[in-house]
Amino acid sequence: MSRVSDPIADMLTRMRNAIQAGHLKVDIPSSKMKISIAKILKDEGFIKNYKMIDDNKQKILRIYLKYSNENCSAIMSLTRISSPGRRIYIKADDLRPVFNNIGIWILSTSKGVITNKAAQKLNVGGEVVCEIS
Repeated sequence: MSRVSDPIADMLTRMRNAIQAGHLKVDIPSSKMKISIAKILKDEGFIKNYKMIDDNKQKILRIYLKYSNENCSAIMSLTRISSPGRRIYIKADDLRPVFNNIGIWILSTSKGVITNKAAQKLNVGGEVVCEIS
């Protein structure tokens, strides 16, 4: 088994592939950051739910994807912004709505992993992890 150099990009790619294939759920190796991202996705209404599964090695994060009655996914796009080789930071003053407030940025800040909307309210900037719409 090979090591993944960017686990967040791997998570987003697994979700993107599962959506394209029409799967109802996707299993991802767990980490605190991935759990925080899944919690935000659930709170913002992009996924149905998530849960942790213990497999005696590393816990697995199971994400239940959300679809409309016409089998259209609630997630239109998942884009990794900051990567291990190129970190992208944004100041609190430069935060703006994503896709006319339809989408979100997930930021890693000193206050934790939060959305761009929450970062504006708290007046904090941070690393732009990904963009979801």
